[in-house]
Amino acid sequence: MKRKLVDSDEVLKELLKSPIFRKEREKLEPQHQLERAMIEARMNKGISQRDLAKSINSTQAVISRIESGSVSPSLNTINRIAMALGKKLQIRFVSPRSFQ
Repeated sequence: MKRKLVDSDEVLKELLKSPIFRKEREKLEPQHQLERAMIEARMNKGISQRDLAKSINSTQAVISRIESGSVSPSLNTINRIAMALGKKLQIRFVSPRSFQ
């Protein structure tokens, strides 16, 4: 039997019709923002997870778990990572936005 490829944008569009899905997605957005920002900054600096871990006196496994969203790091850990990446951590409270 031939399998049909599914367009992920179409799947997301369909899922976003559900208020429950939108609410859960919104709850996870800060974690996803952290993951994306951390990976982007690390890649831009051209260092490995292992190198980043060494610079904050941690392990590659910890960095991997943070970048994959498996764990929620402390604010202190996030700040140490930012500094190791030559960045300054900035935290802001903003008005909620829609994920449509």
